[in-house]
This record gives sequence, structure tokens and C-alpha cells, in this order.
Amino acid sequence: MSFVLRSARPDDVQAIYEMAKITGGGFTNLPADRAKLEAKLEGAALAFGRSDDMLGEDIFVFVLEDMATGRVRGTCQIFSKIGMTWPHYSFRLDSFTHYSREIDRAIRVEMLTFVTDHNGCSEVGGLFLHPSERAGGAGALLARSRYLFMRRHRARFADRTLAELRGVIDDAGRAPFWDGVLGRFFGMSFQEADGIKSVRGLQFIGDLMPKHPIYTAMIPDTAMAVLGVPHPSGRAAMRMLEKEGFTYERYVDVLDGGPTMTVATDRITTLCDAREDQVLELFEGAGGDEALIATGRLGAFRATYGRVRAMEGGIALDVAAGRALGLCAGETVTHVAR
Repeated sequence: MSFVLRSARPDDVQAIYEMAKITGGGFTNLPADRAKLEAKLEGAALAFGRSDDMLGEDIFVFVLEDMATGRVRGTCQIFSKIGMTWPHYSFRLDSFTHYSREIDRAIRVEMLTFVTDHNGCSEVGGLFLHPSERAGGAGALLARSRYLFMRRHRARFADRTLAELRGVIDDAGRAPFWDGVLGRFFGMSFQEADGIKSVRGLQFIGDLMPKHPIYTAMIPDTAMAVLGVPHPSGRAAMRMLEKEGFTYERYVDVLDGGPTMTVATDRITTLCDAREDQVLELFEGAGGDEALIATGRLGAFRATYGRVRAMEGGIALDVAAGRALGLCAGETVTHVAR
């Protein structure tokens, strides 16, 4: 495998658009809308071009490039601070116990509360890997490289990070959670609502959503069965997030009921375990420990898999990784065990 993750450029829009068309819907951060994707890349260019270390509402878009062919085979995003210009809406699953002394009986009730608890967090999202490349660690390269970028630009990110996983959507594009909950209020299909969210955001939900909690006892079993459950294609992503320290704390997406995972940014496993070392030399042949390696700042950021050897005062890096990263001896890299 000869993949490198790099910052996305405006001329990547067609490759990203082609991937967006095969997501199957529900990927809010990767809409099959060329104009929206072009706007994302314009926003990313501004974020990569801003050199001051200040936390702002940035979006960073990356692509996974096959070094052998030059083709883009995956993409991912980081949002440095969400919910500021427009609120970030979620459902929080709350539980209460009520007791009647008269009949000596207690009941436990659950309700979905419409909240903006994650305003101000950073978010990792928009991850999609072409189906033909889902082997050999390419997905982990996409996902984990983001945390190395965050480490190299720590001041540009919030103290808490979230990831939203797509919820259950059937082959016809219907979402049981939407049909059983908000679809009853809004009078539109999930695909219509998801299309609006992808292009315009969730403000229409905030404008029209009933302001009282929804008791889960009133929600159909079909919707409850998928509450907090990731789409089958997202189970591996959920396991990767759990390995990074993300947990499900009973927050779900308001449209499809997919789980929201959160973690303290400084406790993300890859970010914590990584270290910076100077590359003292490049070596040919076998040997060394397998690692994820990153270099560069902002638009010059690149990451790939390679092999490193510990040396006094630094490391040696295999030639192939050095070539993929455009490195020479003497430069400093961020690396973590693969």
C-alpha cells in the first residue's frame, strides 16, 4: 500500500464528489452536491491559509492519495469549533425515576431532550474510504492522521472532540428513527430532511422542533430499536473511535438516531501516544517498527505509514516513507506506533 494523506485542494472536488455519490445518504459532511463541496474546499483553503494559532471556526479537509496512481481514494474532515455560527443540535437520552408513596411503586422513564450541549467542541467527520480500498489499514490511516494533525496544531482545536456516526438507514433510504420521531412533526421524508441538512444545516430543525422532551414510551419500537445504533457500515468506525478513547454518552443525531461519540481532546489515544523526533537518516531495506508518520504544517501536512528505527537523539526513517512525505534528513516528524 502506498497511500499518503494530504490537505485537499480545489482540484480534488471531482474525486470527492464521485465518492459522495456512493455514500448511500446520511453523510451530512459529505453531501453529493458539487457546489456544497466546492464551498467546503474554499473554506478549507482559508483554514489552511490562516497561520495564527487561534481557535476559530475552521474546516480542514483531507484526501487519501494513492501514490502509485495519483488517484484520490478517500477523504476526511476536522471542524475546529462547531455550533457557534449555527447551533449544533442533538438529542440527549435522559432517565428519571418517579415514585408514588400511595401505591408504593417506582417507575423509570426515559425522554429525548433537544439540546445544544456540544456547541464549542471540535469534530472529526466526513470520513469516507472508497469500497475498493477497505483493507490493509487505509481506513485507520485516514482516521488516525487527523489526530496527528490536531497534535501538530493543538491550539487550533477545542478541549473536547466529538464524532457523529451515521444511524441506521435501509436500502430504500428510509431512516426508522426519523420516521418514528421527527418525521411525524415535519411532514417530510428522511431523504428530504437529510438533503436540507446537507446543504443548509440543521437550523430548520431548531426553528420547527417542538420544544418539549419526547418520552421514549411514546416512540415506536422500530425507532427505539435503532436509537444510538450505528449504520452497519459504521461499526468498524465505532470500534476505531472506542480505541481512541471516544465514548457514547447517550447523545444521538436528531435525524437518524446515530450515536455521538465524545472524548477530551488531550486524551485521544493517537494524539497522546505520538511523539516528535528528528529524522537523522533514511534507510533502505527491512527493519524498524511500523508507524504512522506525519510532517508539515497546515496545507503542507502529510501523513503515511512507514518504518522507524530509534537512534540516539532521533530516529531513522525508511526511504519509501521519506519519499511519500517529501522528507530529508534533519526534519522533525510526529510519529506513533501503527
